[in-house]
Amino acid sequence: MELIVTDHDEKTWGMMCHFASFLGFVVPLGNILGPLLVYLMKKDIYRFVEEQGKESINFQISMTIYLLICIPLIFAIVGIIILPALLIFWITVVIVAAVRNSEGRSYRYPMTIRFIQ
Repeated sequence: MELIVTDHDEKTWGMMCHFASFLGFVVPLGNILGPLLVYLMKKDIYRFVEEQGKESINFQISMTIYLLICIPLIFAIVGIIILPALLIFWITVVIVAAVRNSEGRSYRYPMTIRFIQ
């Protein structure tokens, strides 16, 4: 069931759960640590952040696993095609998730292994 919120701060922090994953471009594993930090700070205050934080963390862990699988595939040439497609997909869905959250609507990432329930 989709959670819809109207509180501005709650929407902003929900959006930050997703945008924080871009920390991965400058810090190793920052794509996981950024959303985890937002989740841990705000999960007890906002139910929306708890839900979206788990969703973002699960997606980032899943994408990290997919990326690690792609690296050896580069030597089989197929990884050269899959890796950029995976990165474009990752950036696109993170932006879509953040926009949905800014509207106060929940987002569930595709291709996500649900590690955290």
